[in-house]
Amino acid sequence: MLKNKVALITGAASGIGQAIALTWAREGARVVVSDINAEAGQQTADLVRDLGGEAFFLQADAGSAIDHEELVAQTLRHFGRLDVACNNAGIGGAKAATADYPLDAWEQVLRINLSGVFYGCKYQIAAMLQNGGGSIINMASILGAVGFAGSPAYVAAKHGVLGLTKTAALEYAVRGVRVNAVGPAFIETPLIERLKQDEAAYGQLVGAHPAGRLGKAEEVAELVTWLASDKASFVTGSYYPVDGGYLAR
Repeated sequence: MLKNKVALITGAASGIGQAIALTWAREGARVVVSDINAEAGQQTADLVRDLGGEAFFLQADAGSAIDHEELVAQTLRHFGRLDVACNNAGIGGAKAATADYPLDAWEQVLRINLSGVFYGCKYQIAAMLQNGGGSIINMASILGAVGFAGSPAYVAAKHGVLGLTKTAALEYAVRGVRVNAVGPAFIETPLIERLKQDEAAYGQLVGAHPAGRLGKAEEVAELVTWLASDKASFVTGSYYPVDGGYLAR
């Protein structure tokens, strides 16, 4: 689906980001892997090459406009174009009620999870316009659509990602740049592995999903890959939950 496309992904060192990078490689993309964790990010690039794909790694802070600008510039220098991007990097942040939420934690979550997506879109769109269009997928969350007690910064940022996605999609649809958002529920990642030590809490988390299980990173990657491809050529400005029925309740 992505043969010879140049595809950039942030937060690709592990979890959903790594799964997307590997799926894109299997579909024929040339992959630019980015993460703040240099060692783990390089390992993802190596895994792509082990699959026979073409990849290189660039370290970047997703909350830095300068890093995003340089990330896109390096992609253009290396591959000559940018066709696909996934703004996947994000953090969970502190857990506290709104009145007790630490100010520094609020600013950090908004910087990475919302401003970082804006910075990505800003420079990615400009690059895609040079070659007649492209596809951007912003990683939101089920919490981009509903609230969640104890996570005001994360919820606010992910709601913001949906608004940004819709606005950018309207602005650039006629110029060939599609912008969509994906909303995973709770996905089996290294972060969730720690929760398994508390069987009651893990069971409660699983029970919140009508499918009776948590999602897999590869399941999110398959949807992101479809949105990235020309098979989704009439799809823009949309939000796609990958949630095992979580939002249907």
